[in-house]
Amino acid sequence: MSKIMIVEDEADISEMIALHLAREGHESIPVSNGLQVVPTAIEQQPDIIVLDLMLPGLDGLSVMKRLRADTRTANIPVIMLTARSQVADKIAGLELGVDDYLTKPFSPRELFLRISAILRRTKKITVTSQIRRGPFTLDRVNLKVYLRGTPLDLTTTEFKFLSTILENPDAVHTRAELLRDVWGYSADTATRTLDTHVKRLREKLGDDGASIVTVRGTGFQFQVPSDSAA
Repeated sequence: MSKIMIVEDEADISEMIALHLAREGHESIPVSNGLQVVPTAIEQQPDIIVLDLMLPGLDGLSVMKRLRADTRTANIPVIMLTARSQVADKIAGLELGVDDYLTKPFSPRELFLRISAILRRTKKITVTSQIRRGPFTLDRVNLKVYLRGTPLDLTTTEFKFLSTILENPDAVHTRAELLRDVWGYSADTATRTLDTHVKRLREKLGDDGASIVTVRGTGFQFQVPSDSAA
């Protein structure tokens, strides 16, 4: 388990990130005021900080300056999460030592993958490299899915979708959740994108595409066939 500090003054966003990280086995440390970041970081020593730019008390760039100026927090990796998309803001953050930069609206799945990549580089996370579900093997380190030992030729979106349902077998993933986590769409987006991608993915998987089960009126789930369950 890694400790992730979430510096975000919008409670719904903070809770959404925390929920997603909890599913992956991580502990979240919520902070809603910029003035609280450095003291909390010194006390808790998080493995990584997800930092919003627009904060009460002290803005994100000022927080970064304080984090990097204190020897007790200078080496903690930081991902800047913000609604600002201007190049100047990104450059300012990178010049202060931000490790990565993600703009809102964002996919929680993409955020988790970026967190995992940084923590692997800093050797602060031990990743279970492979997850086996029936004939499928998910390689989380190399971002590949194998079917009976053969690597599948998947698009980035297909990998995100398949890995999401593989990591949580038998859980029903709602359409809104998948559109948000995989595609980064808002919950009220009306689109046939999800159905189109699922259809193409099932075609790639052949008979094993039946493992992607449609839950009528709700979404999708992954089910291991009874004759191949491991």
